[in-house]
Amino acid sequence: MKKLILLVLIGTTIACSTAKKTSSFIKEDELFNSRKYIGNFIDYCHTGPESLGGPHLIWIKTTLYNTFGKLSAFGKKCDFSAGDKIYLRRLYQTPGNYGYWEYQIENDSSVVYRLSDFRYENNGLVRGGF
Repeated sequence: MKKLILLVLIGTTIACSTAKKTSSFIKEDELFNSRKYIGNFIDYCHTGPESLGGPHLIWIKTTLYNTFGKLSAFGKKCDFSAGDKIYLRRLYQTPGNYGYWEYQIENDSSVVYRLSDFRYENNGLVRGGF
């Protein structure tokens, strides 16, 4: 009987002991979602479509990108507040065979806009990669 109690006690001690866990595994979200600080929100302006069926764009000015024409997102109005910290997040999308990167601009709360690849260069609206 004493041997049985000793065996149960040893088994319980081994089963309830803590184990060292390594954090060598990368979470899937950390692999694809990277977030970069791009400044505090200052102001925005809206431009309508240049042609029929074109996108509505909001041009965002931050403390790091302090001129309009560099950051554009799809939308008619911007719900960021002055002083909000603005971040750029990269998301991987896979609609076809190869997939592509899509970018969104967001603040610390739940305001998110999809970033467009439109820029103003040489006084004209151009489309380029980010």
